[in-house]
Amino acid sequence: MLPMTDVDETTAGQEPAVQRCGMVAIVGRPNVGKSTLLNALVGQKVSITSSKAQTTRHRITGIRTTGPTQFVFVDTPGFQMRYAAALNRTLNKTVHSVLSDVDVVLFVVEAGRFGLDDAKVLSLMPSGEYAKPVFLIANKLDAVHRRAELAPWLKGMQDRHAFAEFVPLTAKKDADVQRLLGIIEPYLPTQPWFYEEDALTDRSDRFLASEIIREKLFRLMGDELPYTSTVVIDKYEEEGRLRRIAASIVVEREAHKGMVIGGNGERLKRIGSEARQELEKLMDAKVFLEIWVKVRSGWADDEEHLRSYGYE
Repeated sequence: MLPMTDVDETTAGQEPAVQRCGMVAIVGRPNVGKSTLLNALVGQKVSITSSKAQTTRHRITGIRTTGPTQFVFVDTPGFQMRYAAALNRTLNKTVHSVLSDVDVVLFVVEAGRFGLDDAKVLSLMPSGEYAKPVFLIANKLDAVHRRAELAPWLKGMQDRHAFAEFVPLTAKKDADVQRLLGIIEPYLPTQPWFYEEDALTDRSDRFLASEIIREKLFRLMGDELPYTSTVVIDKYEEEGRLRRIAASIVVEREAHKGMVIGGNGERLKRIGSEARQELEKLMDAKVFLEIWVKVRSGWADDEEHLRSYGYE
């Protein structure tokens, strides 16, 4: 049953506020801050972040319900042009499919910058009868030292596409995030909510566990480990306020396995420790976490492996 908006004695007898609900895609090249923006818009972490390109590999839905309006945000993988492996083709298909489903598109770039990778993503925007309102989100505004240079840059961006809105912001600033929510709201359709009022994401805790482990792996390994590594949850059990999780980090070469494990297993222990601590906070439960490292040569270019590892 869809939740109703709260009323008090002063509004008793009045018609409830009309509900709005719509889907908003967050797209852009890798490393422009899409996942950071999604987490800020939702108000809680639902998508992992790291400095490694292509950290987001799945369609992540984050939900924010404010007053009579429910925003359904969809984070997407950064569109990949440099590699042709099956993994990258799968991620790019995810971007295409999202753009056909949503009501509004947030095209995220770094404020003051626009390169070939950005142009490729912009070219994907549906046009004609399938066109959607596209907002230019000029992120990382705090990194721009000369604000006066933004005006001609914004004018140049306007010449590239008929953006519905221009929104310079810093995703880590709450005031900027609240302003963006207010700009998006009128563009959402008048219709019942898709999710319950307290929903934050459509992803399961099992999925969240795999993503948090992968985030710690990427952050602690940096560029030392090729990005063709992933995490698979082998076991996820709930026992009251205890979660028993067994996971495998999948790499392509035996040498990568040694890198992940580290001397005396110290690196793997740290990955597990940091992942466990964050999962306990997010799940508000005690977590018992076991992690192994497995070698699966060529998994990132194998369609069957991709499906078995949960890639869409």
